[in-house]
Amino acid sequence: MSSDATDSQLEMRVSSLSCILKENYNVSNEGLISAVAAIGEATANISALLANFVDQSYAGTQNSSGDDQLKLDIACDEAVFAAIRASGVFCIAASEETPVETDVSGSQLTPSQEDAMYSIGFDPLDGSSIIDANFSVGSIYGVWPGKGVLNRTGREQVVSAIAMYGPRTTLCVALPSKSTNLDKDIVLELTLMDHQTKWQLSRKSISIQPNGNIFAPGNLRATNDNEKYHSLVQHWIAERYTLRYSGGMVPDVYHILIKKRGVFSNVSSAKARAKLRLLYEVAPVGLIIECAGGSTTHESYALSVLDVKIDDLDKRLGVCFGSSGEVDKYKEFMFHK
Repeated sequence: MSSDATDSQLEMRVSSLSCILKENYNVSNEGLISAVAAIGEATANISALLANFVDQSYAGTQNSSGDDQLKLDIACDEAVFAAIRASGVFCIAASEETPVETDVSGSQLTPSQEDAMYSIGFDPLDGSSIIDANFSVGSIYGVWPGKGVLNRTGREQVVSAIAMYGPRTTLCVALPSKSTNLDKDIVLELTLMDHQTKWQLSRKSISIQPNGNIFAPGNLRATNDNEKYHSLVQHWIAERYTLRYSGGMVPDVYHILIKKRGVFSNVSSAKARAKLRLLYEVAPVGLIIECAGGSTTHESYALSVLDVKIDDLDKRLGVCFGSSGEVDKYKEFMFHK
C-alpha cells in the first residue's frame, strides 16, 4: 500500500469519526475530538496487525505482571503510542506493557499547555493469552484531562473506549455528560467500514437493563477457597443463568453491553488474587458500564470502581460490573451473607 493511500485512509477515518461526534453528540472540543480520533487510529492499526498475525513467538521480555510478552503485544503497544503521539493532544501515556508515565508531547510544555492536553492509560491487547486460538480480543483506553494519571480516579475521565476485534472491528465509546453539550451520559458504538477507510455509527446509544440472567464469572479458581464467591456462582447456576465467558475481559463485557444485560465478575481469594489493573482496564471499562446505566463495585466493599484512587500504576482489584440489579445481587452475596 502506498504512503498516499495510507494517508488518505487516515484522513477519511479521522473525518468520519469527527463528524459523528460533532453532528450526533454535540462534542465541540476539538482537542477531545482529536483524542478520540487517536484512539480510533490506534484501533484501526491494531486491527491490521491482528489480521496479519501469524508470528506467535515471544519477545523474550515480561510485562509488569510477570507475563511473557508476545511480539504482538509489543507491536500493538507501539501502534497506540504512535497514534497518540501523532495526534498532538496527549502529554502523558502509560500502558500495561509500558507501565510508567511516559511523556508523549514531544516538546517542553508550560503548565497551562499541559492543562489543555490529555493523559491516557491503556491496555493495547486485552486477551493476548487467547489470541493464538483466534478468539475475539480487544483494546481498552481511558482518557483524563491534563497531565498525569497517577492519583486520579476513574470518575475524572473525559472519555473511555473498548475496541473489539472479531468478525468486525468495533469501538465502544463512553462520553460522560461533561464531555458533550448534552445533559446525559452516552455510550455509542462505531464500526470500521469499507476496507478500514471510515468509521460508521453502528449503535447510537447503548443502555444496560437493571436485570439480566447472563453471567461471566472470571477467576473461577477463587471459588475453591472463597465460600461467598462459590455460593454466588452456585446461585447463578441454580437460577439458570446463561454462561457467556470467553476468558477475555473485553468480549465478555462487550457482550453485556450489546445484549443490554448481564453481570461480569472477577473475584479474589487467598490463593487466587484478581489481576485486573485499575488504570489500564477497570477504570475505563467502569466508565462505559456506568455511562450505559449499569453499576460497578469493588470486589470487597461497596464502592464504585470509578471512585478508587489510582495510587499505583499497577494497582489491581477484583470487580463486579453489569446490570444494576445483578450488581446488587453480587453485593448481597459477597458483603452481607
